[in-house]
Amino acid sequence: MARSLNEWLWQHEFWLPPGITWEDMKESEDVHYPQPHDLLLSIPFALILIVIRYFFERTVALPLSGKLGVRDKLRPKAQPNPVLETFYTTHCKNPKEGELINLAKQCDLPVRKVERWFRRRRNTDRPSLSKKFCEACWRFIFYIISFFTGLAVLYDKPWLWDHRECWTGYPQQPLQTSLFWYYLLELSFYCSLVFTLPFDVKRKDFKEQIVHHAATIFLISFSYCANYIRIGTLVMVIHDASDCFLEPTKILNYMKWKKTCNCLFMIFSAVFLISRLVIYPYTVLYNTYYYSMEIFQPFFGYYFVNVLLMTLQLLHVFWSCLIIHMVYKFTLQGTMEKDMRSDTDESDKDEETEKVQEKEKNGITHFNNITSKNCIQRNGSQQQNKRTHLTNGHAKDR
Repeated sequence: MARSLNEWLWQHEFWLPPGITWEDMKESEDVHYPQPHDLLLSIPFALILIVIRYFFERTVALPLSGKLGVRDKLRPKAQPNPVLETFYTTHCKNPKEGELINLAKQCDLPVRKVERWFRRRRNTDRPSLSKKFCEACWRFIFYIISFFTGLAVLYDKPWLWDHRECWTGYPQQPLQTSLFWYYLLELSFYCSLVFTLPFDVKRKDFKEQIVHHAATIFLISFSYCANYIRIGTLVMVIHDASDCFLEPTKILNYMKWKKTCNCLFMIFSAVFLISRLVIYPYTVLYNTYYYSMEIFQPFFGYYFVNVLLMTLQLLHVFWSCLIIHMVYKFTLQGTMEKDMRSDTDESDKDEETEKVQEKEKNGITHFNNITSKNCIQRNGSQQQNKRTHLTNGHAKDR
């Protein structure tokens, strides 16, 4: 059955244009074409990248965060409570009002304290500022390396300047060694992101990130097997261009360098919107949808690769809306709004609000106590003055 499935999967009608078979893609001593089994190398390389990342974050990024003044916020810990802990780990982390009331009855605690326990317990699981700093540093280093590697590989390639060259001689386009290693670097990195996804910082667009990583891995893998190498390299270098500005923006934000962070975010916004909403549709989408038809007729691989590219474009539109909203807020208020993709400070804000309310309550109580004492003292002195006046008056009458 496995053999039949393998034969069905690798039918040339799925991967190659009409009139081309796998016999036409056989390698020789001088000509090498992409081979699907080459992609298996991405798994050990992804594990190597994870090891390199671990040592980089521990030996370089973490000490650097301390020197740059990145300090983790001290959050109060939740007191040990087996009942609440069991509910937290097995049911949900943010119980509803009815569940809070039931848990309060079980623990013989006020609902307010149970709600505070869950808020502090969630804070314990939230990533620290130093962890986010280390993750941003690692991604910044990789994106810089991959972007300039892509430029070094593509600067003398004709399809970088004339996009129709992506389809000249397709699919019989020999695989160059530099393109192979560039592909392997990118695919290994995104595989490593999938492996570390449960341990990385989770944001509000966590599901979109999963879709993005899956679409990217499928796109890189399929484009390699179907020899869409030229169009694939354009996709990768376009994406790395804006990511080179995103990660240092996060780093500056964690360092509390607000003005520099705001300036760099505006640069990132411009690069992202231009590269993802202008250059990418023209260079990639229009190229694969129209220019490729000048060479061959549509087939399964043509439709499949365009679906993957359109999925990426939909994610670009989603993130562009978030960025435009942040820029709009910045132009109106003059200050950069916090990352809308992150929900890290949500519970902390509730905790701080509660503390402010308690301080205000204590302040009102203190004010009332002082007022009451002053009134008592004032009323006491007035009564004493009245007694003195009456006594003096009585003496005068006498």
